[in-house]
Amino acid sequence: MTFIPNVLFFIVLSIGLSFFTYNIKKVINNIKLGKDIDRYDRKRERWINMTLLALGQSKMVHRPVSGILHIIVYVGFILINIELLEIIVDGLLGTHRVFAPYLGGFYNILIGTFEILAFLVILAVVVFWIRRNIIKLKRFMKPEMKGWPKNDADFILYFEIVLMFLFLSMNATDGLLQSLNTPDYLKAGAYPISIYLHPLYDDFSQSILIILERTFWWLHIIGILIFANYLYYSKHLHILLAFPNTFYANLDSKGRFKNNSNVTKEVKLMMDPNFDSFAVSSSDSTPEKFGVSDVIDMNWVQLLNAYTCTECGRCTSECPANQTGKKLSPRKIMMDTRDRLVEVGNNYRKNKGKFISDGKELLNDYISTEELWACTSCNACVEACPVGIDPLSIIMDMRQYLDMEKSSAPGDLNNMMGNIENNGAPWPFNNQDRLLWVNEN
Repeated sequence: MTFIPNVLFFIVLSIGLSFFTYNIKKVINNIKLGKDIDRYDRKRERWINMTLLALGQSKMVHRPVSGILHIIVYVGFILINIELLEIIVDGLLGTHRVFAPYLGGFYNILIGTFEILAFLVILAVVVFWIRRNIIKLKRFMKPEMKGWPKNDADFILYFEIVLMFLFLSMNATDGLLQSLNTPDYLKAGAYPISIYLHPLYDDFSQSILIILERTFWWLHIIGILIFANYLYYSKHLHILLAFPNTFYANLDSKGRFKNNSNVTKEVKLMMDPNFDSFAVSSSDSTPEKFGVSDVIDMNWVQLLNAYTCTECGRCTSECPANQTGKKLSPRKIMMDTRDRLVEVGNNYRKNKGKFISDGKELLNDYISTEELWACTSCNACVEACPVGIDPLSIIMDMRQYLDMEKSSAPGDLNNMMGNIENNGAPWPFNNQDRLLWVNEN
């Protein structure tokens, strides 16, 4: 009978990890639907970029209040869950604070630090909740943040508060049981925060305290497993994906756009009669489609970007088009891309690796042409993103599809491009007549 809790723990842990693995595989398979792109160069720069952005949170502190609060939650949540390792070992072996005898006094420092961080996490999360629901910061009130996105953000905050409270309550009842010299409760750990919860449990008998401590212990580990599996349905996948996303981010200068090799070839044919078109490599052959109209046309880094989006809205708040009342929101571009990718991925799984047309596309059904043409291509959204997401690459690829596949650019833009083609400049004047205005009185 003494092994029943251990077996039950093993079953719960196995179920939780199995679902988590299944969900992560779905994310990976969806990202693999994207086209190949070389992001394996300049590895030293990529490691530095990942260390600064994902691990060091260097862009978060550009906005000090939210940045510092986020670092507290990030560091606190990661470090506190180091204790999860001990919980797993204790659950499997039936031990109690198994690491304490090996770490000695350092164990007390660890637990004390974890408790202080848990308290700071609770304070930071409360401030985040106030900013979203009481102060109602403008970037959290945009149209794309209504419904599920807003509820999801609040659910995460509630989750974190509950998990931290369970952690502190587990320690509070554990500490009381240690002070009562309860069998199997090794005296270990320092409890600078949970000690203030003792009045809540002082009046309970030893047997009730054991039940409460075990209840908090079980709820804490089950809550973490639920949280881990909730990530797939939440914007908080960035907890896992921020690291690969910053590693594979575009390291080129922000103002540098990728040339389409097929267009380059055509321009060279027009400009240089001696250009050998047969010398062009086979990889530059005309593609089936110019640009992007759906997620399966994108490269895998763009799809990784979509899954990594934190929906923080820094990109949208920096977007000059959005600031002047235009419909464009870079955050919405990424959210729409992720939603469509999930839909397409489910289609592939349902049809055993084949895509059966559902009559929809990312373009028009999710993202309107009005949004795309409102973009000034200034890169403000790319610069603002704390985890290296590039909404502009998606916007420009979809514009390329509209222009080269559908001839559907705005009239003024078509006129400008026609003038460049015919006159060598954006203006509707022959280059022979361009300076005639100097002779006018």
